[in-house]
Amino acid sequence: MSNLTYHDLVSPCDKPVAWLRGEVKTPPFSASARVEAGFVLRRLQRGERLGLPHSRPMPSVASGCHELRIVDGDLNRRIMYYIATDAVVILDVFRKQTETTPNTVLDDCRRRLAEFLKQTQPKKGVRRASR
Repeated sequence: MSNLTYHDLVSPCDKPVAWLRGEVKTPPFSASARVEAGFVLRRLQRGERLGLPHSRPMPSVASGCHELRIVDGDLNRRIMYYIATDAVVILDVFRKQTETTPNTVLDDCRRRLAEFLKQTQPKKGVRRASR
C-alpha cells in the first residue's frame, strides 16, 4: 500500500485553487468528468496555459478569465476561472445548456472577481511589515 499523500504530489511552486463558488463532486459530475476536471485544474496549478478544446478565454468577464470545458456524457459543464498571480481562482461551476454563456453567470463572475481583487490587492498607503 502506498504512503503517498496529496501533499507529496503538490509542488511548492503549484498555485493553490481558490474556490469562490461551486464545486466539482460526484454527483452531479460523473466520476470521469470529475477526474478530467481535476486533471486540467492540476495543469493550471502548475502554470500550464490551456487552449481549445480544454479552455476558452472569456474576455467578456475580464482579462485573464477563462472557461474550462468539461464534457460529461451528453452534458456540457463549465468551470469559470481567473489566473491570479498567486492562485487559480474558481468563479463559478455550472452546466452549460445553450450556445452562449448566460448573462447572469457572466455578471456573477464579474462581481465575484471584482470582490476577490478588492480583497487581495494591497491597500494604497499601507506598507507591509519588513522581515
